[in-house]
Amino acid sequence: MTAAPASPVRRPGRNYRLLTAAAIITGLGTHGALIAAAFAVLEAGGDGGDVGLVAAARAAPLVLFLLIGGAVADRLPRHRVMVAANALNCVSQAAFAWLVLAGDPKLWQMMLLTALCGTGQAFFNPAAEGMLMSSVSREQASRAFALFRMAMQSATIGGAALGGAMIAAMDPGWVLAIDAASFAVAGALRAFLDVSHIPSRAPGGGLLADLRDGWQEFVGRPWLWSIVAQFSVVVAAVGAAESVYGPLVARDELGGARPWGFALAAFGAGTFGGAFLMTRWRPRRMLLAGTLCVFPLALPSAGLAVPLPVAGLCGVMFVSGVAIEVFGVSWMTAMHQEIPEEKLSRVSAYDWFGSVAMMPVATALAGPVESLVGRGPALWGCAALIVLVTGAVLFVPEVRNLTQAAVTTEVVTAKARASDSADAEGSVGRLG
Repeated sequence: MTAAPASPVRRPGRNYRLLTAAAIITGLGTHGALIAAAFAVLEAGGDGGDVGLVAAARAAPLVLFLLIGGAVADRLPRHRVMVAANALNCVSQAAFAWLVLAGDPKLWQMMLLTALCGTGQAFFNPAAEGMLMSSVSREQASRAFALFRMAMQSATIGGAALGGAMIAAMDPGWVLAIDAASFAVAGALRAFLDVSHIPSRAPGGGLLADLRDGWQEFVGRPWLWSIVAQFSVVVAAVGAAESVYGPLVARDELGGARPWGFALAAFGAGTFGGAFLMTRWRPRRMLLAGTLCVFPLALPSAGLAVPLPVAGLCGVMFVSGVAIEVFGVSWMTAMHQEIPEEKLSRVSAYDWFGSVAMMPVATALAGPVESLVGRGPALWGCAALIVLVTGAVLFVPEVRNLTQAAVTTEVVTAKARASDSADAEGSVGRLG
């Protein structure tokens, strides 16, 4: 019987499917829980400053522990780091849910528990990014990352919409309890990841030596550190606008949690559309295309400043969602192409660290800034900062000129045939 022609790109393997399924599950829980945490603070008698403090308590451990998390993830089996982090997130969110459902949670208790959740994320994020990138080959990277992010954004749509609807109908504590359960299920799935394809790490000079090595990789690439510096401002501005001001505008101007849930769901729908676009589009100058798509992230802040009606706010959130996914896929493809596999988690940790470094300060100061200048001017300031730093990073030549490596048909076909042969011999557990 004549063999079927080899597919140019091999279908995702077991690791990729497990990672995607687990990301969908946690995405459904987490995006609803972020809304629930803000409204739990407000229902406990807190104000905008208290919402900002709780958001800052979640972000601060990311700044403190991300670099250590990246070094640990390049030393230990990454899936074990991910499972341990999921276990910590499960316990902390379950305790938060219990406090809210029991009634009268204290601000310090909510800050402590969200800080524990942030600590789990500090160890999880570099391990997860390294694990995902090690599960795909170069010719699969762009499309595989787009499909992965498209699945994640589907969960964002469902989680945000469901979270807003549930908070409108019941206590926010139940949404937090669902988030805790999602971490338990996702951690169980990640326990089955196969790391046998990742080469064993040679004994090194210790944790500090690993951090220095990752730093040298980071600062030696202008495109990398300049975009991370840009995102330290962008993430802070978006975080202040959407974590603090967004729920307040929703409460005071839009009618409560449900419309804000719709707006976040529209953002999720946009990210789904952006990820779908990137399954079919491989921009040659990937970082230039991605950076140009950061400008629309200023639109939600401007929309909240007006404020736009719910339909208009959903529209700008959708556009910003499309834009950030074009950037996200382009960024992951650049990292996968340019960074050595054995250093992925450490470099990813510096990426995450730089990107969230200003988030705790921004969210903690959001309330005082609102009191000082007013909510509208504060939101316009967030939008202006995003535009300014994004324009500045376009002056870096490597950002404008870094190109996506071409993959010839012959190379792809040869790799696909080699993969088919490996499958016939019983090889499983990885992509490509």
